[in-house]
Amino acid sequence: MEDNNTQQQSTTQDITCIPHESDCAVCGRCATREQQAQRQGLTLYTILVYSENIAGVLNQITAVFTRRQVNIESLNVCASSTPGVHKYTITCYCTLEMVKMLKKQIEKRIDVIQARYFTDDDIFILETSLLKISTPTMLENADVCRMVRLHGARIVEVNPTYSTVEKTGMTEDILNLYDSLNRLGCVLQFVRSGRICITKSYREQLDAYLAEREESRRRD
Repeated sequence: MEDNNTQQQSTTQDITCIPHESDCAVCGRCATREQQAQRQGLTLYTILVYSENIAGVLNQITAVFTRRQVNIESLNVCASSTPGVHKYTITCYCTLEMVKMLKKQIEKRIDVIQARYFTDDDIFILETSLLKISTPTMLENADVCRMVRLHGARIVEVNPTYSTVEKTGMTEDILNLYDSLNRLGCVLQFVRSGRICITKSYREQLDAYLAEREESRRRD
């Protein structure tokens, strides 16, 4: 009986999830979203959607993802450089076949002008983050300020209770800063903006598309 109990305890210890260690690939709970997606053969795509500035377009676009059970990782909406046109920057993990289908379905919406998808190699990406950290902890532990400087962040506000740190950069850089400060026990709040990006092409692709469409209408 003792041998059986010992064997059962040993087996239980072998599959125990150890927090903060490198991904062990046993239960999957330690893995990041990116690691989980890579195991499933998924790629992070950035979808740029251009539409007229009309109420209800956002619901139409997100409904396309909902119907196909694709989770939106981040979403940013803003006015584009083209007057009267809004730009939606959406990121999601999916296969190439799925992102092609999403693009096709989104472009079927009446108020959508154009939709395009990109991998991270095709675009220039930035995110912005804000971290609220404890001012007393920052004053007591010099490593807090050292980590802020090391990661290229800046302190934008200081008061006796808390300080605000701003970091703009790639997603990985922002998360590395958060992990470093969180290990020091000083993070009170953390927020990230959605991804913003520009393509690496010389000309805005939407403008080229609109010019071609206008020229086609004149010929007709």
